[in-house]
Amino acid sequence: MSSTPAVASGHPPSPLPFALTLGALGVVYGDIGTSPLYALKEAARAAAHDGTVAPEAVLGVVSLILWALILIISIKYAALIMRADNRGEGGIVAILALLHARHAAPGTWRVHLLVVGLVGAALLYGDGAITPAISVLSAIEGLKVDAPSLEPAVVPITIAILVGLFAMQKQGTSFIGGIFGPVMLSWFIVLAALGIHGIVKAPMVLAALSPLYALDFLLHQDFHISFAIMGAAFLAVTGGEAMYADMGHFGRFPIRLAWFTICLPALMLNYFGQGGLLITDPGALDHPFFQLAPGWAQLPLVAFSAIATVIASQAIISGVYSLTQQSIQLGFLPRMQIRHTTSHAIGQIYVPLVNWLLAAATLGAVFAFRSSDALAGAYGIAVSLLMAITTLLAALVAVQWGYSLWLVIAVNGFFFVIDVTFVAANSIKLFEGGWFPLVLAGLVAFLMLTWRSGVKLVESARTRVRQPEEDLIETAVNQCRARLPGTAVFLASVPNGVPLALTQFVKHNHVLHERIVLVTVQIEESPHIADEDRAEVIEIITGITRVVLHYGFMQNPTIYDGLKVACRQGKLPGIDLSDITYYVGRETIIPREDIPGMWVWRESLFAFLQRNAERSAAFFGVPTRQVVEFGTELEI
Repeated sequence: MSSTPAVASGHPPSPLPFALTLGALGVVYGDIGTSPLYALKEAARAAAHDGTVAPEAVLGVVSLILWALILIISIKYAALIMRADNRGEGGIVAILALLHARHAAPGTWRVHLLVVGLVGAALLYGDGAITPAISVLSAIEGLKVDAPSLEPAVVPITIAILVGLFAMQKQGTSFIGGIFGPVMLSWFIVLAALGIHGIVKAPMVLAALSPLYALDFLLHQDFHISFAIMGAAFLAVTGGEAMYADMGHFGRFPIRLAWFTICLPALMLNYFGQGGLLITDPGALDHPFFQLAPGWAQLPLVAFSAIATVIASQAIISGVYSLTQQSIQLGFLPRMQIRHTTSHAIGQIYVPLVNWLLAAATLGAVFAFRSSDALAGAYGIAVSLLMAITTLLAALVAVQWGYSLWLVIAVNGFFFVIDVTFVAANSIKLFEGGWFPLVLAGLVAFLMLTWRSGVKLVESARTRVRQPEEDLIETAVNQCRARLPGTAVFLASVPNGVPLALTQFVKHNHVLHERIVLVTVQIEESPHIADEDRAEVIEIITGITRVVLHYGFMQNPTIYDGLKVACRQGKLPGIDLSDITYYVGRETIIPREDIPGMWVWRESLFAFLQRNAERSAAFFGVPTRQVVEFGTELEI
């Protein structure tokens, strides 16, 4: 999901597999790597009777977690889903672009596909609010093992860490990004060492390697207990979706290498170690992870866990920034201020509005739920839904690429059944807190759909009043014989017709500049567009040129840089970019009941979003001292 602080752009920053594998450890696996803090504990509690958990229940839970990791992460994501890439990029937005859902015609199946995909993207925001809360809380709760008197301090310490984490985002994360990989490598080594310590105490736990223990245990429980156990065990695979989302940053091979050689073995050993501890000491059910460590190591382990959960949280936060940027580029969200926190790393961005809204949601979750046990009820449902949606979309990509329909149904259908089963298991937590991420996701999905529909209505309104190119030619040739010296650049929303700002200019001034350049930025459904394909230049008549700048949805669309590329390539001879004027339309949206469209209250919401969106000139990197804005009213 994430654009990471540890990498420079959407392309791998280093050709060395070791460097990329180490980077993947810190970013891709930060979330799933901290799941042992709470996953087995919650699953074992769901399987417990009268506060104690039987050895056969421990074996069943450990087996269930192991095979969830193998089936969902190792086979589904690592072997299958990561094949559905968009020129190397992964994630829900990339796959929507791959399926061309953005340009779906009304009433077609692709429109419904787009809605499903946007819901999947919105679910990531719910996940982004819950993950930092449950991760940091579960780490700080380790204080209660060695010092029970510190229990009242757990929530305040968690709040302080999270406030500091969100406050530092505007400074950039290059320093922290540089230590992500080594710290998480150390973390996985500690996980493995603790696990081996627990396994040595009860080697019989290794019997849980057989999936029969999981199946037998679930089949012999009451239906609602089996579902509760599955919902809790699912916490062990949350974060696995980052393998696909971050594929463009590190590449398939380093991500798979990190998983199969380091992450999976370490997680397996730790879960088995916690299981071994519970077999020998059922009283360790409250905090089996921390009680794996000897007494002298528990406080250092709490501190190390806090660092690991901060890294996991940072990766999630950066991922939400990246998702927001991609959604803006593809027209699913209004333009927002996006700051690049370093000049040499495109992937390091900061989105102030998203940062503080996410901070409010995360801190609200901590205040409302106050413990990782309570938050476990809110966690999992959003991720399980996202995984089911990803499996469905990947199946459509496979069919689109020519794979056998029956093979796709058999393979993806098998995993879709598993996903839906986990969704059903997590749905029983709906009233225990599962509503929280769903409400957040619902709000984001509603805003996305409202924005997309509003943008289409605005473009229809523009089309009604936009002059054809022929009128501009007639004006230039026969009506505006006097020309102003210099070059004027007019921003246009589409590569045809006359921009409304130019129409307004001619209407009020009755003149044209000697050189007119009509510039349109088009975001393509590929992640990256090379500089040689950046600028498409079309000569309308002498003195009037149309320029279409093509950018990928992972790139920063800057008009000044695009024009500079065109000038360097000789496509715009005789233009001095430091001595031109940019004319930009500033539109005021007026909702009308008598014009077909959305409900008026939704149109008013869209108008509010549009009014508060980042200005076009600022968003597209137009030099502020060279900008002139023309106001226009549009009725929708």
